[in-house]
Amino acid sequence: MNLGSIPELLERARAGEARAVARLITLVESGSPHLPEIAAALAPTAGAAMVVGLTGSPGVGKSTTTNELVRTLRAAGKRVGVLAVDPSSPYTGGAILGDRVRMQDHATDPGVYIRSMSSRGHLGGLAAATPAAVRVLAGVGCDVVLVETVGVGQAEVEIASLADTTLVLLAPGMGDAIQAVKAGILEVADIFVINKADRDGADATVRDIQGMIALGGPDRGPGSWRPRVVKAVAAKAEGIGDIVGAVEEHRAWLAESGRLTVRRRARAAAEIEALALGSLRARFADLPGTSLADLADHVVAGTLDPYAAAEKLLDELV
Repeated sequence: MNLGSIPELLERARAGEARAVARLITLVESGSPHLPEIAAALAPTAGAAMVVGLTGSPGVGKSTTTNELVRTLRAAGKRVGVLAVDPSSPYTGGAILGDRVRMQDHATDPGVYIRSMSSRGHLGGLAAATPAAVRVLAGVGCDVVLVETVGVGQAEVEIASLADTTLVLLAPGMGDAIQAVKAGILEVADIFVINKADRDGADATVRDIQGMIALGGPDRGPGSWRPRVVKAVAAKAEGIGDIVGAVEEHRAWLAESGRLTVRRRARAAAEIEALALGSLRARFADLPGTSLADLADHVVAGTLDPYAAAEKLLDELV
């Protein structure tokens, strides 16, 4: 698919052409040599969007909730981007990427862009290219970017470092209140969404979460954010307005408290560090002298310890 030069591609993407946005994200995922040019062009507007993360165990209704959030945000005139991260097979590396099937209501809406991404074995609930893909969607004019994590266990905490506001979805009768404690999700969640609240036990789940919040956690001093607990039935489009209201309330608090800048600075620092480490790994592979494999052989043979080997490898870069 040839959509012209990078400037032309960016112009088409900003105009809302889905194929151009898709091409940009594909370039990001494939590690294209055009990435520096794309990043430089997007930098002035890449921080304009509100980034909302959704995480939770499988079956709590993340995709259905995302679908209804898109509907509500579009009704408010917002341009919305969705990144849905799916797990990849540890054997074949393949992924179903089925979240778009649940969001067919918005398939023909030019104000919505939905992209499924494979985690490709990356831990933490996100794909390695997700931060750069978020910058693409924000940079081409999305007002809100929704990021839905893999949701396969208790490691879904990386989303907190990427999103401005993190929603943790729970459902009655799934033992999620206990899982929230085990996974440290109290520290991750800005808003708890008790989905499928028409089921028995919804009120008990709300009380459990509110009880844990009352016990306190990090940053619970005066003026700090106290996580909100919202009930919803996404399949019936109930409670979605309350979720959006809580997100807007949190966004206002972030701006007023200065925490939005703090979060985004930390996000940028992590992205810079990841890019720098990636460049270092590539340089290790191209070293003309002692290679990483040679050093590993010496460590296995016992003629060199790992710390000394690491120092030799770094010396090769100087």
